[in-house]
Amino acid sequence: MTDKTKLDRRSFLRRAAVGAPAAAVGGLAAPAVLAQAPIVVKMQTSWPASDIWMDFAREYIARVEQMSGGRLKVDLLPAGAVVAAFQVMDAVSDGILDAAHTVPVYWYGKHKGASFFGTGPVWGGNANTMLGWFYQGGGAELYRELTQDILGLEVYGFMGFPMPAQPFGWFKGEVNTAADLQGFKYRTVGLAADLLQAMGMSVAQLPGGEIVPAMERGVIDAFEFNNPSSDLRFGSPDVAKHYYLSSYHQASESFEFLFNKDFFDDLDEDLQAILRYSVEAASTSNTALSMREYSNDLQRIENEFGVTVHRTSEDILAAQLKAWDQLIDELSGDDYMKRVMDSQRAWVEQVGYFELMNAPDLALAYNHFFPGRLKI
Repeated sequence: MTDKTKLDRRSFLRRAAVGAPAAAVGGLAAPAVLAQAPIVVKMQTSWPASDIWMDFAREYIARVEQMSGGRLKVDLLPAGAVVAAFQVMDAVSDGILDAAHTVPVYWYGKHKGASFFGTGPVWGGNANTMLGWFYQGGGAELYRELTQDILGLEVYGFMGFPMPAQPFGWFKGEVNTAADLQGFKYRTVGLAADLLQAMGMSVAQLPGGEIVPAMERGVIDAFEFNNPSSDLRFGSPDVAKHYYLSSYHQASESFEFLFNKDFFDDLDEDLQAILRYSVEAASTSNTALSMREYSNDLQRIENEFGVTVHRTSEDILAAQLKAWDQLIDELSGDDYMKRVMDSQRAWVEQVGYFELMNAPDLALAYNHFFPGRLKI
């Protein structure tokens, strides 16, 4: 973005904020409540219009608009409305979009370090652990260093909604050992692609809306996305009948809420705070909605669509950990990525110890009250 463009944008925002009241004075019939036009935030997601993650984005927007008293209005657009799903980072940085609702791994092609903020090595912590690292363990500053200092991007980014560990995904037949995975053409993203390639799979990195069509054309023959609800809406049961839950390839991830730096800086401080802290409010709401919808849709996948739901085998999980060991060694050759991993390891060693030592065996309790339900 040129300096002139930035100045024009700032001038426009000021006119939107203070120009309208002057017009209201000139036209006495204009009611006072309409004196100040709302600032429109043009936000695109990386999700198809029908995906449940658009519902999650709408929860964020509802909170922003209500808490701002109508001073902010978010124009929410699905993937492809302005740019492709993987291009929202560039569009926000360049000022084509004011904001985006996405995940860091979608700009992994710029720097592999992006994957550490959502789909990095599984150190033994869950998504809550890693979201805690972002806000309390040094992750936010490392993110700022990568986006602004290393890549020169004009963005701010905030993380929200600690996602459940992602299923290993959809297969046409059973896969019981790591040897069974050899030669599969598989869809995933980020460092998970490096991980599964090391395990003998051929990986294609595709946005969510392209997965099932790619499966139908034979471009891939197995895949994962993120959760049962998205999988069901994509039509996954139409192309595969074996669904594997539990995996270390993407054990934790969060949404990334991106804002153009100039756009954000030009806002009043209270509006900046609303955009920032609505991420935290939506994170709680998204979590509750995901619990209801993911569990309900998993039952539908199993009971209505004839899909066999499995737990990924210990043999495959152990092979994933071994592949992570190899990948971590390779990534440690980069100073920045080594510092990120050192920070994450230190955080998980401390926090994970408390979490794991303190957590009761919930499977034991579940089996007590619902005997025979679990497949573990």
